[in-house]
Amino acid sequence: MIYLHGFASSAGSSKAAYLGGRLAEHGVEFHAPDLNLPHFSTLTVTRMLEQTRRVMDTAAGPVTLIGSSLGGFVAVNAAAAWPERVKNLVLMAPALDFNAGGLSGPGGASLADWKRAGSLNVFHYAFGRVMPIHYELYEDARRYDAMNADLKMPVMVFQGRRDTAVNPTTVEAWARRRPNVELHMLDDDHQLTASLPYIWEKLAALNLT
Repeated sequence: MIYLHGFASSAGSSKAAYLGGRLAEHGVEFHAPDLNLPHFSTLTVTRMLEQTRRVMDTAAGPVTLIGSSLGGFVAVNAAAAWPERVKNLVLMAPALDFNAGGLSGPGGASLADWKRAGSLNVFHYAFGRVMPIHYELYEDARRYDAMNADLKMPVMVFQGRRDTAVNPTTVEAWARRRPNVELHMLDDDHQLTASLPYIWEKLAALNLT
């Protein structure tokens, strides 16, 4: 199982630690690549996809991909690009739409201001400090289309109804038009912290080995 963390997060996030711990108890191999590497400021979706593919290639067979927030966007595109390598897709509060009208930059910043400056200072929760992120992240993300991705494998989606970072309506609409998607709308926020035991219960029902 491969866990892809969200924007300004890390492989050591609370969700990664929780799920990794539960999976270890069940003897399931777990990988959580640090998508910040080599530098957070130069983060792009293309780079994250390349990192994901390298981890996938170390597995003996198809993997279960878990993507959280921006990691969900990456997971969807990885599953669409290499469907033979993904047996299950699990999305947690996935940031699916980079083409939405009125989409803002990180922290609610104007996309125009971000583009004009070339970079934007954001608080990185894993590093505990403000760091720059280049506009190339947004430009590169627009090359990929998670909203219309062709996915044939089973997909499980967990989305908080009180999420203010990802629009729950967008996620729900995306899931409802796909018969292979099992959608769980939860009374939770973007972090889904309170829902982790429930999420684990559903994950444990998958054929993880």
